[in-house]
Amino acid sequence: MPQMNATVDPEEVSRFEALGAQWWDVKGKMAPLHAMNPARLAFLRDTLVRHFSRDARALRPLKGLSLLDIGCGGGLLSEPLSRMGADVTGIDPAPGNVDIARAHAAQSGLTVTYEAETAEALAERGARFDVVVALEVVEHVADVGLFVRTAGRLVADGGVLALSTLNRTPKSFALAIVGAEYVLRWLAPGTHRWEKFVTPEELEATLASAGFAAREKVGLAYEPFSGDFRLTEDLSVNYFMVAEREV
Repeated sequence: MPQMNATVDPEEVSRFEALGAQWWDVKGKMAPLHAMNPARLAFLRDTLVRHFSRDARALRPLKGLSLLDIGCGGGLLSEPLSRMGADVTGIDPAPGNVDIARAHAAQSGLTVTYEAETAEALAERGARFDVVVALEVVEHVADVGLFVRTAGRLVADGGVLALSTLNRTPKSFALAIVGAEYVLRWLAPGTHRWEKFVTPEELEATLASAGFAAREKVGLAYEPFSGDFRLTEDLSVNYFMVAEREV
């Protein structure tokens, strides 16, 4: 198991590693992430196509781009990004998650590089990527500032850093914790801690201290009647932030 460091919370790692094969059960404990994925992937695709001046109509619009998925879990995001043509590396501090991700990618006939590794260790080795993504990870790390600075070190010149997390608002407490964990039972109680949620203002300031400027901010909202998620201007619960290195 990779050595733990200042950004990795061992309790959080153990919680997600215990999911095992449930990562790919669309009706299991990871059902919310499966439901989020269409909107998440559409947002990432459109953002990266614009940034790198790619053809949005291409079958593999991200072909040739190196992409790092921090906190990849079982590979729910890594695999579809690989299908879009990106050269994907997924890292996770939990070896069990990486084993699940590798096995599923092999079954799917996809080439994705998975490593049981931390972002800090990868940065120390001098790794750089055109795109670094960390979705639904920020609220689980032990030190947000250090995590963002480390993720920024992994972004190549001209690249982008894409993050998503939960805002610290009364609405997010009601929906993401009370609703998702105790009423709908989508997630195990204790999956999220409201005090670890990060406001957009806090995240933008943290990015600025790491030398990055936020270029895009968009929210993600749940539609109870359809069971789907959609992009929205409302950042009060889930939101994305995409940043570039300031020059």
